[in-house]
Amino acid sequence: MSSALSRVVITGASGFVGSALKTGISSSIDAVSLGASDWEARIAAANLEGATIFHLAGRAHAFDGDESAFHRDNADKTSALARAAVREGARRIVFLSTLKVYGEQSGARPFAPEDPTAPEDAYARSKLAAEEALTQVAHESALEVTIVRSPLVYGPGARANLAALLRLADSPWPLPFASLTAARSFVHVDDLARLLVAAAESPAAKGKTYIAAHRQGAATGRVVASMRRQLGRPERLWPMSPAMLEGLSTVIGQRARALRLTRPLLGDPAAAERELGWSARVSIDDAVEELVRDYRGRNQP
Repeated sequence: MSSALSRVVITGASGFVGSALKTGISSSIDAVSLGASDWEARIAAANLEGATIFHLAGRAHAFDGDESAFHRDNADKTSALARAAVREGARRIVFLSTLKVYGEQSGARPFAPEDPTAPEDAYARSKLAAEEALTQVAHESALEVTIVRSPLVYGPGARANLAALLRLADSPWPLPFASLTAARSFVHVDDLARLLVAAAESPAAKGKTYIAAHRQGAATGRVVASMRRQLGRPERLWPMSPAMLEGLSTVIGQRARALRLTRPLLGDPAAAERELGWSARVSIDDAVEELVRDYRGRNQP
């Protein structure tokens, strides 16, 4: 392990990504929890001197119509952590952000780090606000900041949208996904953890933004078909045009969820590959196989 990681602080250390990250770091790790009401005191009590901070904690789900909760948990806490890092003399913050800061749909080419941002939901807006707070603090101090924007993350224990899709695939129902061929970026949690470490260690990563993604995107139809094969179920996918699926989902108030299945959302990992020597290794089929194996283990009687 490089001297850059002689002192490591992780927020969100017990979470999905944090758990994978810890396995790739041999030095001692201090975990700072920001989920409790005394999060400000926890930041103030943390020893950040000379530390490389991996800031993974944040709110991703449970939106109840109050966008201020996202801003507090993702932007305000990030800003407070950055100011404390400056006061205590931390070395670098590596911040885990989201591909969704660009919007919900990519165009003729994948998004690149330098592309304009246009977040469309509370989560993405709050993550972009956190990025902007970090950038401002870095401009005003010696604190180094590196941002990693991630798409959907696969791996054992994945929750939320991916877990819901897996449960749907494990049903006997025919599903109207055969025509869903728009590719969407993904990354396996172990690949993401390797990129976070590379972003922390490399001098070239100072002040940079990278996209974590496998070179090959995966369409919803292919993912569900792979899930059903791994589950030992017939594929039972039938064609419905994306436009029709979106229209029906709008009627039942699920348009946003449908768009995450029907529209392309791709990110370009070229900068991370070129500057950090990183590349995603785990294919979509291998990622699904592992996901299904973990799902079976969790749901066996």
